[in-house]
Amino acid sequence: MEITVKNLKISESAAVKKVLGSGAVRRRLLDMGITPGAVITMIKTAPLGDPIEIKVRNYQLSIRKAEADLIIVEKGGGD
Repeated sequence: MEITVKNLKISESAAVKKVLGSGAVRRRLLDMGITPGAVITMIKTAPLGDPIEIKVRNYQLSIRKAEADLIIVEKGGGD
């Protein structure tokens, strides 16, 4: 089932299928290690919901919800 990172629940993991967007935003996400095949785990969200904290390639990363909406993942990719 394909969803975006924004829709993951706390402690839920999924594998990256593709990164949408273009230009600098897409390049930045790819440079941070969010590439197809990488496993992302939702760690937590800020008190007001933005940004969110995820774990990817053994490090924690905070991204905005707008950026998380550009990352298509498939549930079932676990740690």
